[in-house]
Amino acid sequence: MLDSDSLWQKVRDEAQSSANADPVFGKAVASAILAHDGFAAALADLIGQRLGGGGAERTRFTSFSRNAFRGEPDLIEAASRDLQAIARRDPAVADLLPPLLHYKGYIALQAWRVSNWLWRHDHRDAALLLQNEASNVLQVSIHPAASIGSAVYLDHATGIVIGANVVIGDEVTILQNVSIGRSSELPARSPRIGCGVYIGAGASILGDVSIGDFAKIGAGTVVTSDIPAGCTAVGNPARLTNCPESASAA
Repeated sequence: MLDSDSLWQKVRDEAQSSANADPVFGKAVASAILAHDGFAAALADLIGQRLGGGGAERTRFTSFSRNAFRGEPDLIEAASRDLQAIARRDPAVADLLPPLLHYKGYIALQAWRVSNWLWRHDHRDAALLLQNEASNVLQVSIHPAASIGSAVYLDHATGIVIGANVVIGDEVTILQNVSIGRSSELPARSPRIGCGVYIGAGASILGDVSIGDFAKIGAGTVVTSDIPAGCTAVGNPARLTNCPESASAA
């Protein structure tokens, strides 16, 4: 997997090739990519543009993002792994530039990384403002107090809701219209999603539940109890299928 500097060079090379091939599109690529001296600056500007449009809010959201990336460089490494995860898992993607510029799920996830940084540094009003704008503009609402690993892919990224204190591991794929959060039962605790989990469209994962590593949650499934590692859960309520022998024995 490329580090952020190597990824940035690859993105720049792709952008230069696109600009040379299409002068009209080249103007947009030049302002979005080629005008910047690093991945952090380009990503901060993209977040500001997507969430703030052309007004004063763009400057505000870009500034939030730049401050977060300067304060915690690991956020850029996570953003690099997120982008490469899309190229690995989406058969329609051959390059890094298209998802960086056009996939709203990618920008929504990076906006969450900024809001989470703000939340952890006690800038909570700013964090919630960023969450609200991402929800309004991108139709993805991730609470700043959630915890999300890297190499995460929000595929199609419409109608995704991830609540406060949800924990999501690395290499997770989440499709559209997924809800992950607390249930109405007390005590109100949030789900914990392991590494390598696949969550299908329209699934709901609610309450104090744990989803084991590399589990699969089928489309439309409603999960209110633990899912062992490696199992597939389908239906409402969820039932288990295709479990590895170790999970079945447990």
